[in-house]
Amino acid sequence: MKRTILTMLAAAALTLSAGASMAAEKVTFLFPAPDFLPAFAPYQLALHKGYFKEAGLDVSFRVGKGGADVATQVAVGNADLGGGVGDTPIIVRSNDVKIRGVALLGGHGIAQLAWREDSGITGPSDLKGKEIGILSFQQTTYYNLLGLLAAEGLTKQDVSIQALGPGGVVQMMIAGKVQAIAAAPEIIAAVEQAGVKIGQVPVDSVFPAMAQAILASDDTIAKRPEMVRAFVGAILHAVRDIEADPAAAAKEFVAAVPRHAGKEAEIEAILTAYATKLYPTENGLALGAFNPERIASVQKFYVDSGIVQSAVPVEDLYTNSFVQ
Repeated sequence: MKRTILTMLAAAALTLSAGASMAAEKVTFLFPAPDFLPAFAPYQLALHKGYFKEAGLDVSFRVGKGGADVATQVAVGNADLGGGVGDTPIIVRSNDVKIRGVALLGGHGIAQLAWREDSGITGPSDLKGKEIGILSFQQTTYYNLLGLLAAEGLTKQDVSIQALGPGGVVQMMIAGKVQAIAAAPEIIAAVEQAGVKIGQVPVDSVFPAMAQAILASDDTIAKRPEMVRAFVGAILHAVRDIEADPAAAAKEFVAAVPRHAGKEAEIEAILTAYATKLYPTENGLALGAFNPERIASVQKFYVDSGIVQSAVPVEDLYTNSFVQ
């Protein structure tokens, strides 16, 4: 009898475990660039530390070809959610790509402009005639660069912009085959580690570019709001972890992404930069929230500069309803 009861209890436990596993909602998230970049530490930490699992989600990652490509894939349902920057909906929505930002990972733009000190460049106003490296023409950083050029009275015809990929942009900058790059902080850090002396400024010091954003389609927002809320909550939890202790977050990130083994100090420096320079919010906004006035300002700049052909209602570009 005792053995029978124990067997029944064990079977019940297995059934409950199987039920819990089946209850986890599957979610596919599409990155705009390689998923091992420290820029995506909040996502890797949320997975590694079990935040997705705690939220009832079974998340898998895939990699796209830049923010604009991610937005298109999310809009047509090839991925449930995706990554871009706060600017991405501005760029694609007027082309009937029905996505919007559901969380903004900080108050400051991720894109940085860096230049070789031996290039004669001293700031954005000196870019005319220079060769500038970017990861891809589908990345929103490319549009951020166009915005920066426009702010300086320049167009893409005044420079030579080359899409080189993550490895290529570092190698070409080190070799001096491009004089400047527009990229995330870790890309620039890789150039500095090679001993190249550089100058740099955040793109949003010249043009009001925005931080990384989580993107969702109108259809997903309408049909799966609890999934979106749970995903956003898990990511913001991980962002707060990085803000609270970048050193501990760096160790956990390396554990989650072993290809960075032995680079803990480098990762810590990068995550410290994110925690102190990019994640802090503006105007007292809650972490994750969008500022509609900033969105309107960015959209106006893109339209006035001819980068985007037409404006759309600001309320169609974002929602703060998933931010706790």
